[in-house]
Amino acid sequence: MTSASTTRPLTTVTLLGCGDIGQRLASRLPVDTEIVGIRRSRCEHPRIDYRQADLADADSLRASLPPHSDVIVITMTPSEYSDEGYQQAYVHTLQNLLQVLDAQAPPQLILFVSSSSVYGQQQGEWIDENSITEPRRYAGKRLLEAEQLLNDSAYPTCVVRFSGIYGPGRQRLIQQVRDGKGAPADTQGTLYSNRIHVDDCAGVLAHLMQRQVIEKTSIEPLYLASDCQPSGLGEVKQWLAEQMGYPANHLQPGPEAATRASKRCSNRRLLDSGYHFQYPTYQQGYRQVLDSMEHSE
Repeated sequence: MTSASTTRPLTTVTLLGCGDIGQRLASRLPVDTEIVGIRRSRCEHPRIDYRQADLADADSLRASLPPHSDVIVITMTPSEYSDEGYQQAYVHTLQNLLQVLDAQAPPQLILFVSSSSVYGQQQGEWIDENSITEPRRYAGKRLLEAEQLLNDSAYPTCVVRFSGIYGPGRQRLIQQVRDGKGAPADTQGTLYSNRIHVDDCAGVLAHLMQRQVIEKTSIEPLYLASDCQPSGLGEVKQWLAEQMGYPANHLQPGPEAATRASKRCSNRRLLDSGYHFQYPTYQQGYRQVLDSMEHSE
């Protein structure tokens, strides 16, 4: 493993698929860290040296990847939401990265952003990093396949499974509330949902990087990252409706969902690592989103 300098312990960080989370992460890194962002399309950020590449193409990735990175962070977004799209974005990208790294100095850490969609629990069960993974849809299956590629590699890796990401620019639930769409009708009890503010996504990645690379404190190979308050979807939507000034009868229950997704994500391992949430509950996080919307209008 390559040792970090005592004066500049984090010299180069490479962000693969560098979008919103990558940009927020870049703003949290030490000012003397070189940050390289590799993605399909051009973008601008004062901290990031952007390089265009098709990460599903090994030659394109090889040409854009720095000769050495202390940390590589993988935050991909599929070009299309299909099995093939996820295969290209996650599995092919990981295969190509591992192939290219064989000819380079090894990174001190590879951080891979995955999702709680790898779990298939439906009855409101509590889940954690040790829970069985039986994804029911292609997204979770391909992410799990990509995770396994990393786990089988020779490099120090950490997988972070985020739950539902929300924040400025991610307002699907707010739009549903505006449209009067309540939670789906459900005959099996509370339909639980889990979420994490996008600023905490960046915070978690920065925290794990700090622990492993700068503080030289070993981290776990897997973390489930979700806020501290799994909640019923109906409760969250009703709270949002109240905050947005709608009457009590504004939300109407939707039809029963064809497939039920209900689980409660435990973040105990992440908390035990020393991470402190900026937005530990949906009320705090969505209050920030609503305030930012008001200021932008």
